[in-house]
Amino acid sequence: MTMTITTPSDAVPPRGGMVRGKARPWYASAEGAGYLFLLPWGIGFLCLSLGPILWSLYLSFTDFDLLTAPDWVGTANYVRMFTADAKFMTSVRVTFVYVLFSVPLKLVFALVVAILLNRGIRGLPLYRALFYLPSLLGASVAIAILWRQLFAGNGLVNQFLAQFGIEGPSWISNPNYSLWTLIVLAVWQFGSPMIVFLAGLRQIPADVYEAAQIDGASRWRQFVRITVPLLTPVIFFNAIIQTIDAFKTFTPAFIISNGSGGPVNSLLFYTLYLYQEAFGYFRMGYASALAWVLLIIIALFTAFAFLTSRYWVHYDE
Repeated sequence: MTMTITTPSDAVPPRGGMVRGKARPWYASAEGAGYLFLLPWGIGFLCLSLGPILWSLYLSFTDFDLLTAPDWVGTANYVRMFTADAKFMTSVRVTFVYVLFSVPLKLVFALVVAILLNRGIRGLPLYRALFYLPSLLGASVAIAILWRQLFAGNGLVNQFLAQFGIEGPSWISNPNYSLWTLIVLAVWQFGSPMIVFLAGLRQIPADVYEAAQIDGASRWRQFVRITVPLLTPVIFFNAIIQTIDAFKTFTPAFIISNGSGGPVNSLLFYTLYLYQEAFGYFRMGYASALAWVLLIIIALFTAFAFLTSRYWVHYDE
């Protein structure tokens, strides 16, 4: 008689066909691998973004000069800002005027150019690249220096006006015109919103325009009744992005005014004033308070835009 001995390896596996083995570590699972890939970003966010943000919030309630330990002063920085700092109100006024004029003018100009390019002209990729180039270079130091030379008293703009017997002022050093030179510079950087507008125009069905033409609608009526309503999501996106960028404008004002804010502080942008307080006078606590007020202003503008978008932004549904 033969006896068969069954070893553990020959044992019948449990129901489901799998042998319960040693549990795998958490990082060997699909979820664990995902968390591992996110870990570098998480470390960078905590150390380079969230940490400095929270630290600046703390510093905004202190008196800190980079050389000594922060001295807690409570809300003194904010009280001084709104009650005893005339330059703060000047920087707010200059920045608001800049945003109020530069953003709409840039969007209108970008939309007009996008409509012209959407007509199927030859060499469209070349035109798109040429028109987008100012958006890449406009915020650079080199362009700011060039702009200062163009609008100087003996600059190219006045030389051109002299050909027609017009004696132009020194646009940069005249407080009545200095801010407008930067507004023109902002409008010149229309390439980025223009590309977005062009992409939005390409998504509008052509048969909608054909039906409107059959009904006898003029080009202007087609633009008002078809193009603008269907393009409102793109207009909303561009308006938000360009408004935030306008509030953060720094390089042109710093270079053109040599960091002083221009004549009679006509170029004292909010970010330039923040820079002066932080790195000119080493009032880091006060500069942190200025930064948080700017963050709140941008957040309020963005929230207002989203709250009112339901009344004028039309989506597919």
